[in-house]
Amino acid sequence: MEKEYLTVALAKGRLARQSMELFQTIGIDCKEMQDKNTRKLIFSNEEKKMRFFLAKSPDVPTYVEYGAADIGIVGEDTILEEARNIYEVLDLGFGRCRMCVCGPAEAKELLLHQRQIRVASKYPKIAKDYFYNVKHQTPEIIKLNGSIELAPIVGLSDVIVDIVETGSTLKENGLSVLEEIVPLSARVVVNQVSMKMQNERITNLIRSLAEQIADEKIQEN
Repeated sequence: MEKEYLTVALAKGRLARQSMELFQTIGIDCKEMQDKNTRKLIFSNEEKKMRFFLAKSPDVPTYVEYGAADIGIVGEDTILEEARNIYEVLDLGFGRCRMCVCGPAEAKELLLHQRQIRVASKYPKIAKDYFYNVKHQTPEIIKLNGSIELAPIVGLSDVIVDIVETGSTLKENGLSVLEEIVPLSARVVVNQVSMKMQNERITNLIRSLAEQIADEKIQEN
């Protein structure tokens, strides 16, 4: 019987590039993806019977949950926000950053008391979960899609919940990290049915990736 394809959904951009570099180190290449002029949507490695496709980050967990992809690689922020029924199986260690509560220094006082607080974020679920379940505070969540730092500056919100890498944008706008919610990085997620039906193949792939990551850490040290 012919071997089935294993399909991998990759979050577009830097995570996809870093993911493919990692796959390459364990002997899984996909030269089609290196053609910047291609209009193809699905890329194959016929030898390994693997398919790859690029998707917007928020869509990756959806493709995996519904079985359109067996495996996905996406940031932990997206996994937490989308809350899909999928297995999270491996921390790849790159794309590291933090999900934080940020705002002007005077907003720190608002986080010390169980009072209502206005929060702007691209991540309403993460923000709501944190304030309800960790802070035991009642948040008014305002969903924004860009330039979140603007919200407290113009008085739209008291604080923001957003991803912080270096913190330089916050600093330039008179804001700072007030509390850290969770550390973030790229993760591997797997469809629940695929994990049962192709367990050995997926487990071997995850093991190879994990061993490669461990080897790279040893070399760094």
